[in-house]
Amino acid sequence: MIIIAAIISLLYLFLIGSFIIGFNKLLTFKLTDAAPEIKFTIIVPFRNEADNLPTLFNSFSKLNYPNNLYEIILVNDGSSDDFKPLINTFKKENPKLNFREINNLRKSNSPKKDALNTAINSANFDWIITTDADCVVPEKWLLIFNDFIKKNETVFIAAPVLFKGKTNFLFHFQSLNFISLIGTTIGSFGIKKPFMCNGANLCFKKEAFFKVNGYNENLSIASGDDVFLLEKMIRFYPNNVHYLKNNFALVKTNSQKSWSNFIQQQLRWASKTSSYKNSFAKLVGILVLAENILLISLLILAFIKPDLWILFITIFLLKLIIDSVLLIQTSNYFKRKFSIFNILTISLFYPFFIGFIGFLSFFKKYEWKGRTFKK
Repeated sequence: MIIIAAIISLLYLFLIGSFIIGFNKLLTFKLTDAAPEIKFTIIVPFRNEADNLPTLFNSFSKLNYPNNLYEIILVNDGSSDDFKPLINTFKKENPKLNFREINNLRKSNSPKKDALNTAINSANFDWIITTDADCVVPEKWLLIFNDFIKKNETVFIAAPVLFKGKTNFLFHFQSLNFISLIGTTIGSFGIKKPFMCNGANLCFKKEAFFKVNGYNENLSIASGDDVFLLEKMIRFYPNNVHYLKNNFALVKTNSQKSWSNFIQQQLRWASKTSSYKNSFAKLVGILVLAENILLISLLILAFIKPDLWILFITIFLLKLIIDSVLLIQTSNYFKRKFSIFNILTISLFYPFFIGFIGFLSFFKKYEWKGRTFKK
């Protein structure tokens, strides 16, 4: 037991340590005054997002980029709320924007991938940017993508996403979890082992999308439009997949409003992991789950065999330290602040949550946007 625990923990420490090193190795991209030249199609799939669309539209209206160099396509995925007046108002207030709404053409078990396919097939420009309806995009968003594309030979660019601020425990739990994912994502790009990205802030070349056969082969899985596309881009263009590390590229999104919604989101994300083709991604998932299950097991066994308390406390503290370094490093970069108390409290709770999600993911269906999906 002690040898197995030591092996799992050492591998986990090495893994997170490599992400910490990779985070620092990936340099911040410096925005310059390069002339806007790249033409973008911004795609936003949406379903029953009337509460969020005004905030998104407001951020679109503030984009610092020539109107003739980008278009915005909203893809309505069967919304039943009163979103039409919001779109009409936005069009009237921004008559110079190239903006249109289209309906999703459902063809598969993945409504979002269908929506993205529908829009990409009707896109007028060479570069596609995807985001979500509950997001806020930064003013220099297109400027920095334009600059990055002109300075790098790239076909696929991942960029950061963080939650908008709140103060309750659920928000802090989600936010720290999300920041750990962002730190891991940046770190994995830094060590040239990328395996994660976020569809709320992606940019890719339309020609490359069609060359890798888009979202085909993964249409039976409702989620994963971002990660599966990343995997394909890496296979076809191993030297042209990048991460844009800069606060000017940061998109902000909403956290889940309830534990129930958060659990459904985690189950949706977990549902795609068995279909990953990236062996490193599978290794990371297995090792993270194993480390958290190990802590739960040691805690339970320590009540039966008290001499295991030292082993449990040692492994917990080592995990807490290495995780905290990644969290604090990432939080500081994106100017987010968390108390040590929050990190400690959430670290105690996190293994049980991960174990719970891992268990449920084998049996439970999940709900997303008012629809139920099988694993």
